[in-house]
Amino acid sequence: MREARTRVEPTERRDRGGTTSAHHHPPAKPSPALLKAGTSAAVILCLATALTHVLLVFLHVAPPNPLSRQYSRQVDAWVFPLFEQNWRLFAPDPESVNREISARTMHTVPDGTVQVSGWFDLTALDNSAVEHNAFPSHTAQNTLRRAWSSYVETHGGDDRPRSERALMIQKYLTNIAAERISGHRGGAFESVQLRVITVPIAGPAAAPTSPETRYLPWWKVTSHGN
Repeated sequence: MREARTRVEPTERRDRGGTTSAHHHPPAKPSPALLKAGTSAAVILCLATALTHVLLVFLHVAPPNPLSRQYSRQVDAWVFPLFEQNWRLFAPDPESVNREISARTMHTVPDGTVQVSGWFDLTALDNSAVEHNAFPSHTAQNTLRRAWSSYVETHGGDDRPRSERALMIQKYLTNIAAERISGHRGGAFESVQLRVITVPIAGPAAAPTSPETRYLPWWKVTSHGN
């Protein structure tokens, strides 16, 4: 009695040259339903983030109300310092002075000699980026100005921080000065000092007033140019 032979389907085939090649299956494509679900989730996330941002900024600029008082910590954590607004809804607060904010740096060389640079006009740098520009950037128009206004609000006239937010604003202002000096003038330095010259904007019939100059303390920064 003959034995039954079982036929085994080959999983690989030998071509005429004698080499063996395996069957390759194309990679599976993501299903349309999965792509649609991912796209929908991304759109919903973007819309939720945008709506949350608008709501928090609105609570920041709106007149004080029970909702803004209840969530003041969350609003401040989101708005400061990047999204801070220099106005209140229905009560704009235009600038009444012109300010010239300059900075200089200090560097200690290996032999112990201290080198202090000349003043670098940060305000003039912003003005040059805005002048003759039909669409000036928010950075050139408001970053330095709002950083200084926030510093005055949190430090008063004695340059002493009295809160965590005051320390954050101080560090923010210092970083702005250090980064702009490093990017436009270069050189090695470890400390920065700011000078602010304030000139009140006189009315048509008012007598001109003398400018006020304020020197801030030397602040340590992350070493630049080393």
